[in-house]
Amino acid sequence: MNVKWTKYNSLELLMITLGCAIYAFSLDMISIPNGLADGGLSGITLIVRYFLHINPGVSTLVLNIPLILIGFRYLGKRVMFYTLYGTICLSVFLLLWSKQTFIAPLPLKHDLVLSSLAAGVLSGLGIGLVFRYNGTTGGSDIIARVGQMKFGMSSGKGILIMDYIVLFLSLSYLDFYHIMYSLIVSFVLARMIDLVQEGPDRAKALFIISDQYEEIAKLIDVTLSRGWTYLNAEGGYQNDEKKIIYLMIQPREVPQLKRLIRSVDDKAFVTVLDAHEVIGEGFSYQRKRYHVGLHKK
Repeated sequence: MNVKWTKYNSLELLMITLGCAIYAFSLDMISIPNGLADGGLSGITLIVRYFLHINPGVSTLVLNIPLILIGFRYLGKRVMFYTLYGTICLSVFLLLWSKQTFIAPLPLKHDLVLSSLAAGVLSGLGIGLVFRYNGTTGGSDIIARVGQMKFGMSSGKGILIMDYIVLFLSLSYLDFYHIMYSLIVSFVLARMIDLVQEGPDRAKALFIISDQYEEIAKLIDVTLSRGWTYLNAEGGYQNDEKKIIYLMIQPREVPQLKRLIRSVDDKAFVTVLDAHEVIGEGFSYQRKRYHVGLHKK
């Protein structure tokens, strides 16, 4: 089967490479010098490093072999090609950052709070970039992606669970003090992964049920310059027909919209939901410049 290679595929490999470089930098320049444990397979490689003195770049490559075989079964050929590429990239960068002499470890040794936050942000940024562009760095990333595809669990949550298990095992060589700071790393890392994967286009989805739906819709159009959709519904108590207003707005617009709805119908039923990524007019495209209530029909 011929697979057409596109410019976007090249961008994916570039971003996977960048993500692996950032993640490896975080491990070699922050976590290891400051005695912080890591979760997942990377945490296991740090345990191996402590007891067997094997470079994480080497143990990462070896321990990934059985997990890559699992990935081939569930994730498909393209994802696993990216996984092989990401695994090799991570191993190479772990070796490079540990052997290079022109950059010293970040001077955070006397402040474990800053070290934990920096390690969590950088590691999460690196892994998040890899995930966003359809790759993994092997290890627990593979299990997290399988969980995401098969069970709908977010990648950050899946990695966080596995991190806690590995951090418990890390008590074999680290004291409780450093493990607690490592928990901060894992929490920040998981949140950062989800943030990078979901993108910056967060919004709020609203469902508005009111008998004065037309007046509310016109005010939304004129005041917020937002489009909306009418959904047909039926009341559960009286079986009467209802119109539900469905729209997406920026989080900062929620208080203004609540005041607007209350000014028309203080008994309106409103549901506000989180939308992690929105693509369309007013968000990823230019917002419309006309108003339904003002243009000629």
